[in-house]
Amino acid sequence: MSISKLTTDKVKERIDLVEVIGDYVPLKKKGQNFWACCPFHGEKTPSFSLSPAKQIYKCFGCGKAGDPIQFVMDIEGIGFQEAIRQLAGKYGIEVEEEANLSPEQNLEQSERESLFIAVNFAKDFFIKNLDSEEGKSIGLSYLKERGFTLPIIQKFDLGYALDGWDQFLKAAKAAGYQEEMLLKAGLILQKEGEPERLYDRFRNRVTFTIHNVSGKPIGFGARILTKDKNQPKYINSPETPIYHKSDVLYGIFQAKKAIRDQDNCYLVEGYTDVVSLHLSGIENVVASSGTSLTEGQIKLIRRFTNQVTVLYDGDAAGIKASLRGIDLLLEGGLNVKAVVFPDGEDPDSYSRKVGSQAFQEYLKANSRDFIGFKIGLYQDEIEKDPIRKAAIIREVVQSIGKIPDPIIRSVYAKEASVLLGIEEEILHAELNKILIKTQREQFERAKEEKAVEDAVEDLLSLSVEVGVADHLLAQERETMRLLLNYGGQKLDEQELHFCQYILAEIAEVTFQTPVYQKMLLIYRESMVLGEVPTDKLFLNHKDTEIRQEAIALITQQHEVSTHWKDKFQIFIQLESDDLANTAFKSILRLKRRLLQKLMEEALTSIKEAELQQLEEKRMRELLELYLELKNIKLKIDKELGIVIG
Repeated sequence: MSISKLTTDKVKERIDLVEVIGDYVPLKKKGQNFWACCPFHGEKTPSFSLSPAKQIYKCFGCGKAGDPIQFVMDIEGIGFQEAIRQLAGKYGIEVEEEANLSPEQNLEQSERESLFIAVNFAKDFFIKNLDSEEGKSIGLSYLKERGFTLPIIQKFDLGYALDGWDQFLKAAKAAGYQEEMLLKAGLILQKEGEPERLYDRFRNRVTFTIHNVSGKPIGFGARILTKDKNQPKYINSPETPIYHKSDVLYGIFQAKKAIRDQDNCYLVEGYTDVVSLHLSGIENVVASSGTSLTEGQIKLIRRFTNQVTVLYDGDAAGIKASLRGIDLLLEGGLNVKAVVFPDGEDPDSYSRKVGSQAFQEYLKANSRDFIGFKIGLYQDEIEKDPIRKAAIIREVVQSIGKIPDPIIRSVYAKEASVLLGIEEEILHAELNKILIKTQREQFERAKEEKAVEDAVEDLLSLSVEVGVADHLLAQERETMRLLLNYGGQKLDEQELHFCQYILAEIAEVTFQTPVYQKMLLIYRESMVLGEVPTDKLFLNHKDTEIRQEAIALITQQHEVSTHWKDKFQIFIQLESDDLANTAFKSILRLKRRLLQKLMEEALTSIKEAELQQLEEKRMRELLELYLELKNIKLKIDKELGIVIG
């Protein structure tokens, strides 16, 4: 079954770019557009632009571009149909399906979508088990002992895996699921030495459903309920095509709105810590699920906030062992605070012990920035041992050196100098040594990996050959950009449209760049039909390359602020202020690039003629052609104000 065109059209009419992307990254309005740090590649300065008027986005760093549907497809790694289904759910649109696929095609679902379906079935199975006699007496009883209410159990899709070797396997097979797919989803196992014997991965355990950012179940964590020392306390789903531990944070789906609203993310270790904090009224919390913090998890947090507060169990030795996580957060461009609980307590136990109000007050009162927190951990050692103090100073400076923002680095260096009782200049000197060493290591690594010196020589040798072609491509791109942005506007005091002038001037021109030639042909065909094409013709085109290029051409990376005009009466002339001049200069530049290409070809022909010792007449014709082209180019240069030395 496929989603009907009517449903797709309803989704396209209803969706809003800012709402959709705002679920994934914090947005800031600047001028007419919104900006964010790109969720598709790591960056510190926002280069990801959203145009609400045109309902398109464009990253000027990595080049990703599209509409709201394309964004969901890219960010979730799903197909068009699944993206429509997800957006329909977000906006409360009923999904109508059409049986326009053959029975064979209906059976051929993608592996990824099949895995989502299998894991969702397992989630429902574990939840239903809580209503069984065994589930009530063991699973539900444990959850209630922890203080988990029915709403919180439902909110996190908590469940119970029955005690037995193949209870889930039997239910899944009865529902039509293939053993191969259940194995790929990590829901069942093969007995070692006897691969034909299959059994459930999760047995006699409370299950914690792990969701991705959009709320789809992708895996499970499961806690044992017996005191069997031969069994691990927790077991987790293995890596699968839809579950990558290093890119997932437990509770992110339930927490993302609160994280964005409060501009802070509490980071804890385990599943029960997350659930308990929600019970205490704190929803902006996620867990690394007992694994070491990864770059992928840090990027996931940065989609929603730049502020992280790490909650540590009251175990000084354990805290010191896990300080590497703070350095990773700093390196990822996040502002870090920390809270330590009393000895023997963790977020789960302490929240249950003191109650919601007292717990929230404790977090506010004991939240410290990472410098004060780190120095406080070693205070006794600093006071008792001067040599150890020197080592700790270096550790603190190492952490400050991880911060990418130089201003924030300077602020923390100043704070550290006060807390450590050492001159700020000494700290800065040590910090500079670390930064210089880091930069040198990065350069050496880049030189080794990419063979920088050889690459530079190769580029220099190619620069003459590719220069003209690159410039021509750039000017063809510029011509299409002007057509898409101003084609329908009229030139000053004339009835002539901007596009009519441009197309008349380049009537005999064929673009060398395939995508621009295709776009030019589409433009010309539309004009023949008596229609001035708008950007929508290209943004909705079936050719993905044309859609992507159209987005790039109509999206502005920089906007001129009205602040200068309104406050200081500084007026900046824009290309749209004098379209006749813009069109004239653009055509001259395009023709200049075409002439350069023709001159290059003529020179190549002259060199070949010399090698082949062609007759004098042919040589003279080639030279005359070259000189004629050069004279025309010089006239254009003069018109454009280009001075050639």
